[in-house]
Amino acid sequence: MPIIKSAKKAARQAEKRTANNQQIKKDIKTALKTFKSEPTAENMFKAQSEYDKAVKKGLLKKNTASRRKASLAKIAKAAGVKPVAKAA
Repeated sequence: MPIIKSAKKAARQAEKRTANNQQIKKDIKTALKTFKSEPTAENMFKAQSEYDKAVKKGLLKKNTASRRKASLAKIAKAAGVKPVAKAA
């Protein structure tokens, strides 16, 4: 157990960050699972969005997310899913 005040605060912050990171990872996994079970353009966009959020939060590196999003596109192409541009 930390004794010093700053160490106690750091431990509290680490717990919160760990919980946030686990939630983001869980969101990625669920989006990926729904996309793989039902490959649609909307599910692909949701999964890609989750990867982008993880990069923004610093949980994944940019190239890792890019590689995983490319594999999503590969799965979508094999399933015959056409990406539709969102209306502005």
